[in-house]
This record gives sequence, C-alpha cells and structure tokens, in this order.
Amino acid sequence: MSDLITINIHEEHVAVLTLNRPEAANALSHALLVALNEAIKEINQNKSIYCTVITGAGEKAFCAGADLKERKGMSEDEVMKAVRYIGETVTAIEGMNMPVIAAINGAAYGGGLELALSCDIRIAAQNIKLGLTETSLAIIPGAGGTQRLPRLIGTGHAKRLIFTAKPIDASEAISIGLVEQTAEQADLLTDALVLAKTIASNGPIALKQAKIAINNGTQTDIKEGLDIERACYAETIPTVDRVEGLQAFKEKRKPLYKGI
Repeated sequence: MSDLITINIHEEHVAVLTLNRPEAANALSHALLVALNEAIKEINQNKSIYCTVITGAGEKAFCAGADLKERKGMSEDEVMKAVRYIGETVTAIEGMNMPVIAAINGAAYGGGLELALSCDIRIAAQNIKLGLTETSLAIIPGAGGTQRLPRLIGTGHAKRLIFTAKPIDASEAISIGLVEQTAEQADLLTDALVLAKTIASNGPIALKQAKIAINNGTQTDIKEGLDIERACYAETIPTVDRVEGLQAFKEKRKPLYKGI
C-alpha cells in the first residue's frame, strides 16, 4: 500500500481510508488514484469490514479534485484518459460492498466533491467549502458530477452550482441536502466514527443488500424498484445472521453478526 493512502481498521468493523497528500490538498494524482483503487479492493476483500469512512489528511482539504499541475503537460487524449480514470475510481467507491461515509474535513472541489457524491452519506466540517468548479476552467464535471449531483439535490440546485462554479459553505450544503450532517472540525472524525459504528452494528449482509436496493431502485420506476427490493430481501433470508438477529431479540441481547 502506497503512503498516499492510509487504512486504519477499528475493532468495531469500521475502516477509515485517508487520502494522504496534504501538501497538494489531497489532489487526485495518478499515483494517488492507483493507491486508492488498491485500497478499495483491499477493503472490499476484507469481510470483517462492515462500514468505511473516507476522509482527507490535514484540515485544509478533503480533496481539491484533479491534479491540475499534473494535467498541464497532458495531450487531449491523455486528459480524457485521466478524467475517465477518476470517474472509474469514483464509481468503484460507489460500488463498495458496504456503506461508505465521506468525512469532509476540508475543501472539496471538482473531482473531490464528485468523490464525496459517490459515498452513501456525507458529514462535513462546519468551516469547509464545497463546489463543482469546472465551468470556471472551461470544462464540465467529468467524474459523475453532472449525474450524481442532480439526483441528490435536484436539477435546479445542481444547475446553479455547476453553472456558477461557485463553492458553497457547509450550512448551505446541508440546507439543500448535499451533506447529511455537519460537525465541528475537531469532532468530525469522532462523529463519523460514531455513525459508522452504529451502522456496522447491524447485519453486514443486510447493509449490503439495502445499499444495492436503494442504489439500483432509485434509477428505475417504482414497480421495478419493488422487484429489486424483493430480490435483495430474499438474499437475507437464508443467512445465519437473520436467525441470530431473531434469537438476540428474543434473548434481549446484542446480536453478534458474522456476515454469513
């Protein structure tokens, strides 16, 4: 694992993945993206992890987006390839086997906000700024921002943010549904871990299937969505964890889920 990414695994089945390039505002260089994809695979293969938190090193930036210094010397084809790689990485985060929380510790611009949009839940420090600033550089969001943002906050607000390229603060972000929770800077990771541990105390197979049902169901009509929900529900029925949940409820104790 590269030192550009760190993974800390907590005993309550939670992983904290940190973008560790604070000297460059945790910008998405090619090397960082390679390390991030390796980390995603490592976490996905670890069946003891039921929830993941993604954050950035330092207090200045969660992720400033693409590494524009690196991009300066690229040809047009190389730029397209680099943007595609960011998009593929963001989609890989969205497809992780468990709920993922973005703990937005600092500025999240461009690809950095697109990364946060691919997470299931976003918690932001109260002093931060977020924005899809690409049109100010005569480009558009290219790693899912034009698609995920309107699905999250509605078309009108998404167009306003993308067309103006103006960042917003955490209080406005929570008012329009861009983030689900805010915290004091000093409390951000603690609050994110509290949420992650609460999530991870539940059945991991159920969490995975609930995520699939929500993500896939919201992309279709209600009839097909209900079919998706039924199929995901069926995946939980033959599990040992389901029996354990019922037994623990009967015995008035905390269930011990094992992901089987």
